[in-house]
Amino acid sequence: MEKYTRKVHYYETDKMGIVHHSNYIRWFEEARVYAMEKMGYSFSRLEKEKKFSPVLSYSVEIKHSTKFDDNIEIFPKIISYNGVRLSISYDVKLNEKIIATGTTTHCFTNEKGLPLRLSKSIPELDKKFKEELKFGCK
Repeated sequence: MEKYTRKVHYYETDKMGIVHHSNYIRWFEEARVYAMEKMGYSFSRLEKEKKFSPVLSYSVEIKHSTKFDDNIEIFPKIISYNGVRLSISYDVKLNEKIIATGTTTHCFTNEKGLPLRLSKSIPELDKKFKEELKFGCK
């Protein structure tokens, strides 16, 4: 999956001037959406096809703080995929130093919320995830 780069916004900081912990899950989503777009299968396309990818779980471990105007890089990597569930790990870096790590786990559903097996419902995306699982972050 593609590396995602962003600048920390002022509104993402708290009274102490550091990034509030709630922003990391948002950053993971930004990185995941960006990576899928770069893979050639955007979330917009997924939703136009009436397919969805809800978050089943997430975790974040903050190792060092970040502040307003820091330029961070997020490295998403597929760590497991079985055609129904997808797990992605994230390394968040500032100046090549890991400042946070985390994971998200997702499934895929139709518009009624019923689970989908991607090999049958979206074979193109299934193939892309399997390829990414082999090669990791670029």
